[in-house]
Amino acid sequence: MAFVIIGCNNDKAEKYPIKQADWKSKEVNIENYTNYSHGKTYLPVYSHIYHIHEARTFDLTITVSMRNISTTDSVFILKADYFNTVGENIRQYINKPVYLSPLETIEVVIKEQDIEGGSGANFVFDWLCKDGINPPLFEAVMISTYGQQGISFTTRGVQITE
Repeated sequence: MAFVIIGCNNDKAEKYPIKQADWKSKEVNIENYTNYSHGKTYLPVYSHIYHIHEARTFDLTITVSMRNISTTDSVFILKADYFNTVGENIRQYINKPVYLSPLETIEVVIKEQDIEGGSGANFVFDWLCKDGINPPLFEAVMISTYGQQGISFTTRGVQITE
């Protein structure tokens, strides 16, 4: 039996390590941003969805991607605030502005067991990019599996004005 378990070991992670951004190393001080566009993006996410009726839920893992879609310039994420279904700000994921290099992505992962956000959870991001550059793209993937049943879907952020 031990040979079967050892034989099934997947060494893919050793061959192809996943490179993730080190958020702390991405922190910057932004003093003069007169040539920059300031924006705000709303991203709906779901800690759970309803299954059969409102008393039965399906809990979900949330992966939020903050993507710089510019091939030439960095963008700056100033805030990444997480709100629950009733609109309460329950978490702030960025303490200092962070930069994203061209085509770089940083992520927030919210565990399946973390249902604090609820079915109407959302993020609001504040960001800066140089005038004339594409704004950052914000997307979320929600996923869960239970037995042989699985569910996954995505949402995309929309720019808001305030």
